[in-house]
Amino acid sequence: MARGFHEPGDKPKRFYAAVAVAPMNGAFGVTLDARTLRGPKGAEVLLPSRALAEMVAEEWASQGETLQLAAMHITRLANTALESVPQAREATAQSVADYAASDLLCYHATEPAGLVERQERLWGPILDRAEAELGVSFNRAAGIVHQAQPPQTLARVKALALDLDDFDLTGLAFGASLFGSAVLAIGVQRGWLSGEAAFDLSRLDEAWQEEKWGVDEEAAERTARLRGEAIMLQRWFEGLEAAESA
Repeated sequence: MARGFHEPGDKPKRFYAAVAVAPMNGAFGVTLDARTLRGPKGAEVLLPSRALAEMVAEEWASQGETLQLAAMHITRLANTALESVPQAREATAQSVADYAASDLLCYHATEPAGLVERQERLWGPILDRAEAELGVSFNRAAGIVHQAQPPQTLARVKALALDLDDFDLTGLAFGASLFGSAVLAIGVQRGWLSGEAAFDLSRLDEAWQEEKWGVDEEAAERTARLRGEAIMLQRWFEGLEAAESA
């Protein structure tokens, strides 16, 4: 059986030639030289849709002489959904509610006027839609002083997270952490906006500063990396949607 990962910190050499996707046990697995890919804890990497399995296979097929495990984001999400989240659904859903409790979109700048206007214009409609479609209400704050959110809102967000399957819940929790916003993560999961659009909304303040003072090379590299993860998250949810429509 092909194991997916080696010891942390290793950069193991590529040990396979052919990568393929095949139906397995009512799902879709990835094979490396006809051996089933497994996660770090030994579970077979079985995905709910061919589209998602092909994304995992694409990551493995694109590797060079050594495996760049840290860059295999879809594979890592799949391993989390299969090996970690099933035993920690309550805590994972709570993490999403925790981001809702201090959601980025609820904290608006007080100055400069241009940034204030931009946040209101771009964040406001997303919050309004979340409130209307999720049946919740969010308290907005001016500045960075913590503003408590209604307990019923946080309970509702947690319940919505728990209603998801392990794969969607994994993506939602990843998105909430990536964006600093449960609302933006829910928006991507529900198809309200793209992963890249959500990422751009999550960094309005940084973008404003860059427009005024320029872009630092190291910061630009980090932004590009995180943007790639946001785009990947959208692909993850699209792959799951393909399973539901099959």
